[in-house]
Amino acid sequence: MTEKVIIFDAGALISFGMNGIVHIIRDLKKIFKGKFIITKKVKEEIIDRPITIKRFELEALRLKELLDDGILEMPESLGIKEIDINKKAQNYLDVVNSTFVAPNKSVHLIELGEASCLALSNMLTEKGISNVIAIDERTTRSFIEQPDNLKSFLQSKLHIKITPKTQNYTYFQKIKMIRSAELIYVAYKKGLIKKDFMMLDALLYAVKFKGCAISDEEIKQIEKLA
Repeated sequence: MTEKVIIFDAGALISFGMNGIVHIIRDLKKIFKGKFIITKKVKEEIIDRPITIKRFELEALRLKELLDDGILEMPESLGIKEIDINKKAQNYLDVVNSTFVAPNKSVHLIELGEASCLALSNMLTEKGISNVIAIDERTTRSFIEQPDNLKSFLQSKLHIKITPKTQNYTYFQKIKMIRSAELIYVAYKKGLIKKDFMMLDALLYAVKFKGCAISDEEIKQIEKLA
């Protein structure tokens, strides 16, 4: 049985692709005793659609090579069918997007790609397979890790009262997450990146500017640990 799995959401892979540092994922895979998995919905977001757009073609080709070379794999490699992921993903999509209720309608929080990662994580946990989702997107992370804080933030931003269905929080209590910035830190500590403080700083800010939800203070904390 696979010891552990990292499920990659689109945003985390796009951060690596746009910065031209997909080799870090290759190097991490060499020392990782498990699998790097993407769902079909994530594949559509990082390869199938962008490869048809000239602006994003090179980035998509870089990520496609990871899939072609077996660095990234599909859920079928774990014996999990895409149709089963899709069913649970739709359920999770409905649950998350109905959790925060505004006066006139529920607040839309996530899309199907993110929901598919949540669904797969849950399915792996049920099988006893340790897993974590690599995700950079702030809203999904906040909903899983600090839903009440997200509710307060949205109330302030949207200037509306939000009533949460707190019973929905229990769906996601076992889900664990990691960001592209933290994967870079792991690569640095494992010697996969040159032990150069300026390089670490540059890489952390590179993924921050390409969508990784990390604050300057959090980057400072990572650099202290390094």
